[in-house]
Amino acid sequence: MELSPYILKWLTTLLQWSHVFFAITWVGNSYLFNYLDNKLQKNSKSEEVDADGILQHSGYYYKLTRFHGAPKEVPKNLIIFKWQSYLTFITGILLLIIIYYANSKILMIDKRVNENITPLIGIAISIFSIIISWIIYDLICKSKLINYKIIFSVVLLVIGAVISFSLTKIYGPRFAFLSVGIILGCIMFFNVFYVIIPNGKNITASALNKTKFDLNLSIQAKTRSVHNNIITLLVLFVMLSGHASFVWMSKYNWLILSLLAIIFGLIRYYFNLRAKKN
Repeated sequence: MELSPYILKWLTTLLQWSHVFFAITWVGNSYLFNYLDNKLQKNSKSEEVDADGILQHSGYYYKLTRFHGAPKEVPKNLIIFKWQSYLTFITGILLLIIIYYANSKILMIDKRVNENITPLIGIAISIFSIIISWIIYDLICKSKLINYKIIFSVVLLVIGAVISFSLTKIYGPRFAFLSVGIILGCIMFFNVFYVIIPNGKNITASALNKTKFDLNLSIQAKTRSVHNNIITLLVLFVMLSGHASFVWMSKYNWLILSLLAIIFGLIRYYFNLRAKKN
């Protein structure tokens, strides 16, 4: 049974609204917690407390405490921020399927770019690019390169530029540009789903079982969280690039994207560093 065009339009509109809403909450959480991590003062008087501070919002003051791992007693109403990420990913994938994959012949494939790419092949390459990009990124994060920030960043930038350029030889310029945002958005979600949330659960389980937890779990989760924070501006720009056709229509769109990655990444790094110093 096919959906009527009117119902499909409403479904698409509601999904777009939901995707933007959940993305706002996810990015907001990322900015808040990374800011707090940089602003909370180190607590050297307690073995259990790592840092603490006071937050003022809407006339109320909140006592903030960051523990070394999990606290001795974990409350039942423990708040875990994960659904913002999950729902952003789910609505985004649904939009990708409904809008682009369902209309791949029109919105993805451009015979002037590559006449050998069929809609089915285009969809397969899109899915493959997401998976292989995550695998490459994850392997690099687990390698010794993670200890060398500049080299790590340059390697990822070069790989990202190669992938971006390759996509321009497969898809029409708009979807090629958008694909990079899709890949980065999926990597952000996979960071949450495969690293940040599982590591947090393992730390909580250690606290409940009164066993010593692995500090590397916290470090790994925090590192991935910072990575997500650094690329948010670029992802948001790409996702809104439909309103900036002069960018993705350029034959150098992959190069523009690489330059934007450097600029936006440095902006986020600067503000995180500034918050840490103040």
